[in-house]
Formats: sequence, structure tokens, C-alpha cells
Amino acid sequence: MITARAAATFDPVSRSVATARAFVRDTLQGWGYTDVVDDAVVLTSELVTNAVVHAGTAADVLCLRTEDGVRIEVSDRYPEREIPLQNTGMNFGSPDRENGRGLLLCATLASRWGVEYSPTHKHVWFQLDLPERPVGIRSAGPLLPVGLLPVADERVRVAVVQIDSTGSIAAWNEDAVFLFGYAAEQVTGKQLTDFTAWPQTPGTNTGIVDALQLSRWEGSYGIRGAEGRTIPVYASHLRVRDTHGEPSTVCLLVRDYERAVLQSPVRTPVSDANAESHTTDPFEIFIGSPAPDDLDALLQRTVERARDMLDADSAFLLLATDDETELEVRATTGLPSARQRFARVPVEAGTGRYGSARMPAVHEDLDNMPGAVPLLGGTGMRSVVTVPLKVEGRLTGSLGVAAEAAGRYSNEEALRLQFAADRIALAVESARLGELERLRRGSLSFLVEASDLLAGTLDRDQTLALMAQMTVPTLATWCAVYTIADQSSEPYLSYVLHEDEERIDGLKALLSKIAPPDPVPTPGARVWAAPTEAAHQAALHTSMRTLGLGESGGLGSGIRTTLATAAAVGGETVVLPLVARNRVIGMLTLGKPSEDHFRQEILELAEDLSRRAALALDNARLYSERTAISQSLQRSLLPPGLPEVPNVEIEVIYRAAGEGNEVGGDFYDVFPIRDGAYGFAIGDVCGTGPEAAAVTGLARHALRLLAREGFGGPAVLERLNAAILDEGARSRFLTLLYGELWPQEDGSALLKVVCAGHPLPLRLSQDGSVESAAEPQPLLGVIEDLELYEQAVTLAPGDVLLCVTDGVTERREGTRMLGDDGLADVLATCTGFTAGAVAARILRAVERFAAEPASDDMAILAMRVPEPPTT
Repeated sequence: MITARAAATFDPVSRSVATARAFVRDTLQGWGYTDVVDDAVVLTSELVTNAVVHAGTAADVLCLRTEDGVRIEVSDRYPEREIPLQNTGMNFGSPDRENGRGLLLCATLASRWGVEYSPTHKHVWFQLDLPERPVGIRSAGPLLPVGLLPVADERVRVAVVQIDSTGSIAAWNEDAVFLFGYAAEQVTGKQLTDFTAWPQTPGTNTGIVDALQLSRWEGSYGIRGAEGRTIPVYASHLRVRDTHGEPSTVCLLVRDYERAVLQSPVRTPVSDANAESHTTDPFEIFIGSPAPDDLDALLQRTVERARDMLDADSAFLLLATDDETELEVRATTGLPSARQRFARVPVEAGTGRYGSARMPAVHEDLDNMPGAVPLLGGTGMRSVVTVPLKVEGRLTGSLGVAAEAAGRYSNEEALRLQFAADRIALAVESARLGELERLRRGSLSFLVEASDLLAGTLDRDQTLALMAQMTVPTLATWCAVYTIADQSSEPYLSYVLHEDEERIDGLKALLSKIAPPDPVPTPGARVWAAPTEAAHQAALHTSMRTLGLGESGGLGSGIRTTLATAAAVGGETVVLPLVARNRVIGMLTLGKPSEDHFRQEILELAEDLSRRAALALDNARLYSERTAISQSLQRSLLPPGLPEVPNVEIEVIYRAAGEGNEVGGDFYDVFPIRDGAYGFAIGDVCGTGPEAAAVTGLARHALRLLAREGFGGPAVLERLNAAILDEGARSRFLTLLYGELWPQEDGSALLKVVCAGHPLPLRLSQDGSVESAAEPQPLLGVIEDLELYEQAVTLAPGDVLLCVTDGVTERREGTRMLGDDGLADVLATCTGFTAGAVAARILRAVERFAAEPASDDMAILAMRVPEPPTT
């Protein structure tokens, strides 16, 4: 049943992806469905990206709330694109590739998903079910009708296998023969580990060996049968001893789907008003009821109960890393928790029977075995007992209690603590996996947001700022970014950020006075001790100077600032390389405050972020370099400056269309030819981009060269036409107005112009009349044999000659166009204006003619013969 709905439509622009994520997040949080928000945001982001970015259509997002979950539909207007159906064996693609990643995520995260087509739309939907939330009791076994009971074989086979103290099989019953196919004589005397298998987890033999040493154990593993097939079984182990005191383990094995025969039921409190006693789950006796919902609270209550149970001075709990080589401190009581939290110790430490965390251990006096428990070094604790936390034979953690007095604990306390550890191990592992899953989903959502932000800019400084702002305070307390310009350059401190803005200047001063980290390309985080050491030395020197005990000098300028900086960087500092295109382009440095450490999950997330940030930073660098090169080449196509022409005012206004363009297909030039003669030109090359710019450069330089060789106007243009045609496929046709100018002694100016396919020049007379100053002739770059001629124009004092490109006359607003007549009307209002004022009024009229920015290049060349001064 649908209980609520929310819908929105997003335009086919890149920013819609972030808007859609915010819409889904706000909707689900408003409904109280926080458990599935992260998965929903990630899936919506991918599907909306497919619609608005890849398909290029608008995206409709519909959220439907039901009693047990949420359904989200993403529709686009591009039904021709096919999506592979589920369970067809088709490859969704690599998770690292853009194509198909949204469907792969749907298949992984969603409870259900699918694709529906209509004549105009394609709908991709996914369903996310809410996790079950038991109310009142942890578990229950209800009364069921006989017909609903699980089905088993007519006879349930229970294999009974007895293992002696060496791990060898001593007994093998008939049901074991039936289940696994081996006769008793085939297996007697052989190690049980020769027949066990656990395909999901390599190296489980060690776990089973440990399980055989425990007083009681239940769990699943596999037995390789005589036919070579692995048979999943559920096992219940009980360790016993015979009348002579020799220990052995009795193993009861059933098929895994018949585990209910052996599995110990979860016991819940049973209350009876007339009973004097009741039975309670040992887990709840130890942890209390209700059990904490989150991992940290569960671990903290565990260490507190363990300390109280053995009347200890302190207790600690460590969780194993995925490879079981290290233990990470997750909860302590009676110890400096701020210093120890998330610190790591190796699983194998010390020698002898106390050297492994995989078995219970009792230390009567740590003073006699320094380093046996690294976590307790320097804490004053002397006696300690530690026991492993194991789930199905795999080491998941270690629980320990310690006392300041020696000889406080014996094997009896170790057994009591091991019993408690066995009760909580599964709950702790379940909570830990839940925390990892939440971190994974949150990390995925974080990386999606980060990638979106980094992809939205090509500015280097903004990319550096985004890198720092995404890490502080989410991943670290402070951050510094070093950049490397090229392989021969030293790392340069480019950006520093601290969660407390007042600490930034002190941190920057500290880092600028120490050598930067080495640019090692090895992936992953590595510890960098230099900032912490330098901060502590600075604090020490400053304190000594304040007390008058040392020489002047040091990194800090004041005791308060220096001590604050030392505290800010006194914890763990790690460096991650920024590698892009097989080159180290910088380092991302993350730091924690005093005595704090990074969690492995945070370092892995930071490593993923550094890879994305490195590529974004390198893209920004390449864009900046290419923009600088492009602008330099464009500027080389413009004239270096306008010459001073006697008794003639000249003004040019040039506007190139397009963001970041300084030169387009239009060009102009004014240059001296010889004494008393000047050339001028204004032209428009067909097309845009590098090809048009190449013809622009060719035309401008050819005009100067040919004019200075003494050729007249028609000859100059005919030779330029031949040069353009010689370019072959790269040639572009060209409209060009070229003329030569001679200032006269009487104050006038003589011009000879050739108008080759260009908008005609206009002459404004002193009386306000406007007329064309030339006749149209064929444009350049189209036919080989041109016959051009020049026309003479005389500008009297006060006259103006206006030359423009078609970006001025073809300025449009809807169906209206400025045109030649509109330009003439504007010019007629410029009587008595200087050349600069004329050009400015023409530009203003063009800009005001339409509300939209100009889509074509514009060049305006105004020449005016000034009136003689009146006496």
C-alpha cells in the first residue's frame, strides 16, 4: 500500500544531479526512512546522471512510500536506449566505468529493481526495504501447525566424530559413513583438518583447530566427502576428558539445513508470578537489557561489565582487522582512552604461551615480561588476563582486564572471561559488520558528492580549496596540500586548512619551516612524523625562553600560539600521494590533534578521495596551461597597437564571441606603409576555431607585407586570395575591406578602398548625411581569377568613415535585425562626435538592440578628420 508520494522533474543539465540527490534525501528523511537514505541517494544519482548527462533528456523522479520500504522511479524521454534485463547473463560493466555502473549498483544495493518502457518514456525503478525492527523480544519460536514445520529426511543423520588431543579422528559412527562416504578405517588416525573445508574463507583450518580447543563451540563449516564434493554441515563441539584425564572433543555434525537439530536456541527471560526463579540469556546477564544499538556503546558496556565481573582496575577490547594481523583498540575503561582509541597492536606479540591473541592468556606480572601486552605499557598495570573473541573459528577481537597488583588472576578467571567473550562475540561481530556497512554506504555517498564537486570546476585554486574542505573536518582535523609543478621542482605548500580558523596561520608557519614530505608514488597513506616533532620542539623552545632557560629562537612567536599549534598537530599525520597520469603532482597531508590516530576505514576513504582529487587537480592544471597558450596565440593575431596618424582620429573596438576567446574570425589592422601613407583593413573569416584563426593570421601578415612591397590595393587582395586558395582544405573564404590613407596638407584625408564582399563602409558628413563610401566586389578565397578595383574617398574636416563586420549589422532580436539601415540611422546621430565617441555609441546601440549576449564576433573601426580649431 502506498502511503505517500513525492515527485519532481529535473532539467538536462549537470547541476540537476546534485539537486535530485538533495530532493531524495530530504524526502526520505522527512518520511523517517533514514535507514535507506544513503543507498537511495547513490542509486538516484547514478540513474539521474544517465538521464540528464548521458541520454541528454529531462529526468522525472518519483518517490513512493510504503509500510515496509520505499520505491523510487527515474524516467527519461529516451526510450530507444536499451538496458540489459536481470538474470540474462549480460555484463553490466566494470564499477570503475561510467557505462552501466548505475545498473550494477541497482543489482547490488536494491531489494528489487527493474525497467519499464512506454512509447515516450523509459522507467528505471528500484525498491529498498526497511530493515526488520523486532519489538519487545530479540527472537521467538512461535507455535506452528505441523504442515508449516521444516521438512527433513525420514531419518535425521547425526554424525558423531571424536577427536583426540592431537586433533586426530578417534571415532567415526555409521551416520558419518552415510553422510560423508568414508569408512571408519579410512579416516581413523587422520587429522580432522584433512577433511574440513570452508570455501568462503581461505585458511579456516586454523580456526577449526582453535575451535577444537574450546570447551564448547557451535558453527558451520564444510566436510569434503569421498566423492570430492564439499558438504556444508552444522557442528556442535563439546570438549570432555576420560577417567584418566585425557582430553578429547566430541563433534556432532548434521547437514547445514538441518541445523535446528543441534543449534542452541536463543533463551529469553521467562517470568512467572508464582515462580521463585527464572532463566535468563547469559548474554543479557553480562551486557544487560536492552543491548546497545550501536557498536561503540556495546563495546563500552562490555569492557565496563568485564572490569566489574573480575573486580579489575581497567579493561579493554580490541577488534581484529580483516586480515587478522592487527588488533585495533575500540573501547577501554580505566586507561587513557583518548590516547589509546583506534591504536593498533600486532596479533602475534611476545613469546611463549602468552604470545598469541588467538588463545586465552594470563599474565601474573607484566614487570617480568615487558612488552607482552603492548597496550598496557606505561599504564602501571601488572596482572592481566586476555581472551579471544571468535566467530565460527575466526578471530574477531580480544577482551582483556588488568589490575595494578601482581598475581590477581588465574586460569579460573580466564575461563569466566572466556565464557563471557563467547556470549558476546557474535553480537559484537554483527554490530561491527553493521557499522562497516553504514560506513561503506556513507563513504559511497560522500565520494559521489566529492566527485560531483571536483568535476564542476577547472580552476586550480578552487580545486585545491575543495580538496581541503572535503577532508576537514569529515576525515581529519587539519589538511595541507602540496603541489609539484614538474619533475624537477620541489613540493610547494599550496593550501592549508584547519577546522579552527584561528589555527591556520600557526599551522601554515610551522609547515613552511620544515622540509615537505618526499613525493613517493606508492599508493596508500604513510605516517609523516616531521610536523609533530617540529611542533613539540617549537613548544619546548618557546616554553624555555619564557622561563629564561634557553636561547632565543624557535618556530613560534608566542607561547600561546605555539602551544596551540603543537596541540593541533600533535596526533598522527599521514601523507597520501596525488598521482595523475602516472606522475606525482602533489601530496595530500591529513592530521589529527594530540595523541589521536586515524581509523583504517577513514584512510581508505581518504585514498579514494585523493585519486579523484589528483585527477581533478591535473585536469585544472592542463586546462590552465592550454588556456594560457590559447590566449597567447590569440593575442599574437591582434595588432600590437594603433599608429599615430597625423590629423586623423582612429578608434577600434573589438569583441570576440565565446567564453575565454580574445580573437575570433573577425580581425582589423592599421599600419604605416611608407612616409605619409597608412594601410587599414577590417575583415571576417568564415567559421570559428583554430582554422579561422589561422586564416586571420595569414591575412593580417600578408596585407602588411604586400602593402609595404609597393603593391596597390587590388594587387594586394588578389595575391592574398591566391595565398588563401593555396591552403587547400584548410582554406576559408574571407570578406575584407582594405584601404590606404593619405593625410592631406589642407586638413582633409584621401582614401583608396577595396570592398571585397564585406559590409560597405559608411561616411558621415558634417551636415549629418550618411552614404556608402564604396561599391561591393567579390569576396576572397572562392574563385581564382579576381578583377578588383579601388575607389577614392575624400574625408573633409568633420567627416567620419565607419567600417564594421557583419556581427554589427546582423545583430538580431527575434525576427528583427539591425541591418545596414539601422546602422546608418545610429551613425547619423553622431555628428560632431570624436572617433572614440562614434565607436562607443555604435557598440552601445548594438548591445541594447537585443537582450541576449552577442553570438558573433564584432569589430568596429572609426576614422575621423577633426575640424580645425577656431580662433
